[in-house]
Amino acid sequence: MSTQVSHPLTLVMNLKSASDGPALAKLLAESQPNIDQALTSVGTVHFARFVFLSPTELAIITSYDGSFPVYIQAFTHYLGEIFDALLSYMKDAPLLPVKDNLKDFEAYIMANDRSRIDGELQSLYCAYPNLTVQDILALER
Repeated sequence: MSTQVSHPLTLVMNLKSASDGPALAKLLAESQPNIDQALTSVGTVHFARFVFLSPTELAIITSYDGSFPVYIQAFTHYLGEIFDALLSYMKDAPLLPVKDNLKDFEAYIMANDRSRIDGELQSLYCAYPNLTVQDILALER
């Protein structure tokens, strides 16, 4: 049995106020083309989506290849300004800007990642456990 190459992240963040939801939804909608372009540039993201779980909770659900620190570094490089704006709506947000406070941002994500409970990865199915995003792109060519 081989090791799965992709890793899940289910980041659940709490908004400061339910009244911030519409402004945050607008920010995400307006930023979507930049988010899509940035995630394509990162080159290790299988999928990513933003989901309001309630009026005061926003989740970022994603699957990525490689190590967590490298993923977060790439994320902040390409999406740092968008995350700064997004995190300004959150309770207990890390220090901003994220690009200058990478360790704090990583700690915030790890503390709010619901992919793991007590350090244990929750059930995850992957149809192609040995294929990276780059492997899939090569197959499509």
